Parts: sequence; structure tokens; C-alpha cells
Amino acid sequence: MITEVEAYDGERDRACHARNGRTARNAVMYAPGGVWYVYLCYGVHELLNLVTGPRGYPAAVLIRGVDGASGPGRLTRALRIDRRLNGTPASPEGGLWIEDRGVRVPRGAIQTTPRIGVDYAGPVWARKPWRFVLRKAEANGLSGG
Repeated sequence: MITEVEAYDGERDRACHARNGRTARNAVMYAPGGVWYVYLCYGVHELLNLVTGPRGYPAAVLIRGVDGASGPGRLTRALRIDRRLNGTPASPEGGLWIEDRGVRVPRGAIQTTPRIGVDYAGPVWARKPWRFVLRKAEANGLSGG
């Protein structure tokens, strides 16, 4: 189960990889939603994002945590994800997908905070409450329904 994500919203978002327009690195962000954007961070960590915008609008959600792996670098190492997944569909045919298992998250179980590590974006964008974390206590009681 995904337990932590961050949102990035287009070229106006100073923390988004698309803040300076389309490049070879971020081109997949301009694809229609439903494909993976995987990039190398600090020359060390592969990070996993799901493109969410319509074609031509670069928006994505960084997957920061799942059950058993907290932190985007640890997550990709644990799941053996690398840039070969970049641009592939988030589907069984693509090799990695998201499933709805019928879990209902109660109101208040999601904590919102500012995104992590984006101080370079300036105070307006760095403080956006676009990080979403499933509170651990609530996560232990979740089940499919």
C-alpha cells in the first residue's frame, strides 16, 4: 500500500522538474497521465513518480513510501525500480501498476505537510502542503472492504 506521496503541479510550480519547461530529462512528464516518470536524484537514488496531468501539462506524484519502505530512494531499491521503467504505462503490461484493493481510508488518517527538500523553490512553493502521509496508527487498522 502506498503510504506517502508528494504532488508536483506544472511549470508554475517552482519545485517541479518542469519549472523551466520541457527537457530531455522531464519530457515524460508531458505525456498523458498514467505513465511512470523515474529519474536519478543526486546521482544516487532512482525516484518513482506517476504522471497525472493531461498530455502537455507536466504534473506528477512522487511515490515517497509504501508498506515496508519509507523514503523514495529506499522504496525504489526495495522494489528494484530503475530508469528502465521511465515512460512505461502504469499497467500490468508495463510491469508496475496501482491496484484498488477496496481499502477505505478514514477521514483524518491522512496527514498533510509541506513537501520535503524543496527549499530551493522559495517559501511560497516550499510551504505548499502537498505531501500526504498515511498516519501509522490508522494504517494498522485499514482493511479492504
